[in-house]
Amino acid sequence: MDGTVLVADDDRTIRTVLTQALTRAGCKVHATSSLTTLMRWVSEGKGDVVISDVVMPDGNGLEMLPKIAQDRPGLPVIVISAQNTIMTAIKAAEAEAYDYLPKPFDLPDLMKRTARALEMKQHRAAPAADVQERPEDLPLVGRTAVMQSLYRVVARVMNTDLPVLIWGESGTGKSLIARAIHDFSDRRTLPFVTVTSADLQDLEGPARVLARVKGGTLMIDEISDISEEIQARIVRMMDTPGEHVPRFLATSQMDLAVAMEDGRVRKDLYYRLSGATLNVPALRERVDDIPLLTEHFLSRLDMSGGVQRALSAAAAEIFRTYSWPGNVRQLENAVRRLGLTSRAAEITGSEVESVLGSQPDLEPLRGGRTDSEKLNASVARHLKRYFDLHGNILPPPGLYGRILREVEAPLIEIALDATGGNQAKCADLLGINRNTLRKKITELDIQVTRRRKLM
Repeated sequence: MDGTVLVADDDRTIRTVLTQALTRAGCKVHATSSLTTLMRWVSEGKGDVVISDVVMPDGNGLEMLPKIAQDRPGLPVIVISAQNTIMTAIKAAEAEAYDYLPKPFDLPDLMKRTARALEMKQHRAAPAADVQERPEDLPLVGRTAVMQSLYRVVARVMNTDLPVLIWGESGTGKSLIARAIHDFSDRRTLPFVTVTSADLQDLEGPARVLARVKGGTLMIDEISDISEEIQARIVRMMDTPGEHVPRFLATSQMDLAVAMEDGRVRKDLYYRLSGATLNVPALRERVDDIPLLTEHFLSRLDMSGGVQRALSAAAAEIFRTYSWPGNVRQLENAVRRLGLTSRAAEITGSEVESVLGSQPDLEPLRGGRTDSEKLNASVARHLKRYFDLHGNILPPPGLYGRILREVEAPLIEIALDATGGNQAKCADLLGINRNTLRKKITELDIQVTRRRKLM
C-alpha cells in the first residue's frame, strides 16, 4: 500500500496496532485521539484515507463526515464503531462514509478495505442526508456478526433503485427489513404497499397496485408461494414503463435460486427481483442476540405500564438453548406471555418452561446427549426434532439447502481454525479444491484471519 492514513480513535491500543500494521504495509500514518486534530489535518490537506471511530472525547465521528466531504471532496473515510447497530450502518452510509466496520473488527479485513480505499482515486461526491430526524428505535435488534453483515448490505442498497429479494425462515423479520429499507430511503415520503397473491388475482390487479404505490415501494409478500400465472403478471408489472415506477421488494421463505431450479419460480421473475439478495439469519444462527432481543421486548412491556421485569439466570439459559422454530416472532410472543403471567420482577426458569411447555421437548439443538454419540445419530436426532417442532405442518421449502449450509459453515470455520487460517492447508484437509474453498468462504460470509481480533 502507498499513501498516508489518518487514524482517529480514543483507544490507544487500537491506534498503536493500526499504526504498526499500516506502517509495515508501506503507509505513512498520523494517529490521534482527538477529532479536532483530525479535522485540522484534513483541512491542511493531509491524508489519503481516514479511519475514524464514532464516539470520541470531543465529538462524534459521523457528524464530521459532511465537513470532511466539504473540505476534501473524494477523501475516503472508513468508520469503525462499537455502537454496532443498524442505525450506525445506515448513518455511515447516508453520511457518505466509504466503508463501515463494527468493533471488534478483523485487522486483515480492515487492511484490505484500506488498500481498496487508497486505490480509489475519486470518492462519490453527494450531499449527506439529514440523519438528525431519524428514529433510533428500529425494530431490528442484533449485534452478532451475521446481523452486522446484514446491516451493511441494507445500508448500501437502501438508496438504490435495485429490486431487493429478502429471504429467510418465517418469523425472522423479513418484512421489518423491507420496511426499514423504505423508511430510510429517498422514497420514504411515498407509499409503502405490501401485496399478496390475492391482490393480483384479476387482470386489473397490477394496475390497481401501481396506482396505490405511486412511485413508492412495492413489497411482494412470499413470492415463492405465488402461482406461475400471477408471477407472469408481476413480470409484466415490473416491465411497465411510466412516470412513477416503484421500487420492488420481495420476501420469500426459501432461496429463490433453489426455487427457480425446482421450477417453482419463473426465471424471468427471479432475474428481475434478484438485483440484491438479503439472507435473514434464523435466530438459532445468532443465539448471542437472544439476551439483547429479550431485553428489548421486556423493555417494550415496561414502556406500556407493566412492572419492570428481567430473566433469572435459569430462565435466560432456557431462552438461550431453546431452538426457536418460530424465530424472533416466537421469542417476542413468549416474552409477551411472560409479561402477562409472571408474578414477580424476576422471571423464573419454571415460568419460562410453562410458557414454552406447549412446544415439544426443551432439549437444546446445540450439544450431543453423550460424548460417544456418533455424528450421524446426532444429526438424525436434530433433524427429527426439527420436524417435530413444526408439529403437523411441514417446514418451509428449501430444507435440503438450509441443512447443508448449517453443516457446511461450521465445518469450514472449524477446519480453518484448526489450520490457523491457512486456506491451502484447509482445502487439503477438507479434500476440496482451493478455489472451491474460496467460493464457499465468500458465499457463507466466513471471516478468515490468522490474527486475533481487536477488542
